[in-house]
Amino acid sequence: MLLLAVRSVRKRPGRFLATLLSAFLGAVVIMTFSSLHDTAAAPGVDEVSSESMTLSASVVGGYGSLLVFFAIASTLTVSVRQRAEEIHLLRCTGATPAQITRMVVGESAVVALVGTVLAIGPAVLGGRLLLDLFKDSGQVAAQVEPVFGAMALGSGFGIAVLASVGAAFLAVRRATRTPSGARKPSRGRGRTVAGCAALVAGAGGVLTTYAVDSTEQMLMAFPAYGAILLSVGFAVLAPSLLGRLLGLLSGPLAAVGGAGGYLGARNLRRRGAELAGVLMPMIIFTGMATATLYIQAVESSWVTASGLDKTVEDKNLETLNLVVVGIIVVFSCIMLINSLYAATTYRSREFGQQRLAGATPGQVLGVVGAEALILTVTGLFLGTVAGIAGIIPFTTVRTDQVLPDQGPATWLAIMAVAAVVTLGTSVGTARRTLRTPAVDAVTVAA
Repeated sequence: MLLLAVRSVRKRPGRFLATLLSAFLGAVVIMTFSSLHDTAAAPGVDEVSSESMTLSASVVGGYGSLLVFFAIASTLTVSVRQRAEEIHLLRCTGATPAQITRMVVGESAVVALVGTVLAIGPAVLGGRLLLDLFKDSGQVAAQVEPVFGAMALGSGFGIAVLASVGAAFLAVRRATRTPSGARKPSRGRGRTVAGCAALVAGAGGVLTTYAVDSTEQMLMAFPAYGAILLSVGFAVLAPSLLGRLLGLLSGPLAAVGGAGGYLGARNLRRRGAELAGVLMPMIIFTGMATATLYIQAVESSWVTASGLDKTVEDKNLETLNLVVVGIIVVFSCIMLINSLYAATTYRSREFGQQRLAGATPGQVLGVVGAEALILTVTGLFLGTVAGIAGIIPFTTVRTDQVLPDQGPATWLAIMAVAAVVTLGTSVGTARRTLRTPAVDAVTVAA
């Protein structure tokens, strides 16, 4: 099966480009920060520098590992769903679910290995640039030399391959248990329990902020992690929340958006579970970025107003927050683009059938645009709620104000990034797909 997996990747490399990109970027991030572990463990490194690098590598490594898994999982889920007919044909010709699982998992492992090998060079350069950043901010001594060794390579290969193999196993396991063309069985109960648990834990973290002293150095941790957990909870519950929202807005959408708005809402209600891969990164990106950036801005302003000098720990925390947000932005955009591109391209037959039934390309684009707009508004709203839930308690306890003084500029920038990525990818991919003649689209997809 491994040989078959290698042949499959070589024969149709375009199918695996999205997964390769996710594995490559994930490995770059993981190995870049893990190289700080190698540098911290090198002989002659002082204790303060070692502690700064170890803390940064550990925190960002944890976030990075989680985001790598989500990015690869979202890509592979859509990819495996698109291969439903191929999987069904393999089963009809005698292949067992276990054989198909080994083939798909093997493909993912091969792609992850290739992506990680390609990531070594950029990760070495990234590790050097990151160390220079720590030196410039005074967190690491100037004489410390960069090291790229076993920790960087082991974590990069290990996390990228394990994430790819695990995500592929889960995706193909569901696909092989479902007959081709059939609906997947509902997993609403488990999803609801997990989502509610994350919301409860997040609310607990946010409310704990009010019980902490206003001058406590670690005050930021409670609202920040609370907002993250709330974002994850909303992301997990996104399909059901989207369905309820559309149930309330179907009438107004039809009145405002006409046929395009009505069909967009109807399609989203029917395909809500499939579009969870789009809403999840958008909600997590919006919630985590909003909460982290504003909380850090409030903290920096408070330190300045108090006349205090920033300690090494303060600088470490500020650097970590900004770097984590940067990683979230990159991976969220990758997840959004991959999921939207794959999902929209997969609908070429649907678009062809609509055009054969009399719809013009403009009308099809209108439906796709309405769907993307609804998804964008839903994701941004839920992510903003999670972010504000962390910002208000922290600002109230730290500064005795309800809202921060920084204004809406940061939030608007976050909204703009998410909206441009979602709308641009959806409409742009649909426009490209519509270049194929309707008859050819229906015939090829069939």
